[in-house]
Amino acid sequence: QVQLVESGGGLVQAGGSLRLSCAASGRTFNSLAMGWFRQAPGKEREFVGTISASGARTSYADSLKGRFTISRDNAKNTVGLQMNSLKPEDTAVYYCAAGLSYPSFYFYDYHSWGQGTQVTVSS
Repeated sequence: QVQLVESGGGLVQAGGSLRLSCAASGRTFNSLAMGWFRQAPGKEREFVGTISASGARTSYADSLKGRFTISRDNAKNTVGLQMNSLKPEDTAVYYCAAGLSYPSFYFYDYHSWGQGTQVTVSS
């Protein structure tokens, strides 16, 4: 297991950008695939994107391609989510998660989760 802590959420106007960060504890970070999910009120948790353990490969939800970018720094045990051209429908709690394999698109593929960070996009 690894402990994950997200940060960087907040309130942003539509069309703006926000960068989320997820800090991981534990020595195995560089062997783990990482994912980002989000959950809006009254909706199911939704896959945002994932990055391989080395950082060489990424995969995104089709609806978010081109606006969201995932990166990681294995030396610092962090993974980031850059969000551009934000829309009100991007409003949600964003979670980072750690898993054993890449690519993994479903929440049950991940064994460790952060507490989430709120992103609110105003129109």
